[in-house]
Amino acid sequence: MSHNLALLPPDKKQEIELDKQAAYSVWQVKNALAERSTLAQQAKDISDENERVHFVDCVDKYSKIMGL
Repeated sequence: MSHNLALLPPDKKQEIELDKQAAYSVWQVKNALAERSTLAQQAKDISDENERVHFVDCVDKYSKIMGL
């Protein structure tokens, strides 16, 4: 099994990128570097419905993990 992210299809790469963005955004809110409203704005800015849902799910996941 290959673990080279460069070999993933574009949609899977995008899922990973959105997951990273969600984690970083929640971290910023947790550490008072951003307002909670930025999370909703970021989700709103994602035009693809499936990507938006994935981002919101990731935000929820990281909010629970980080105790936000």
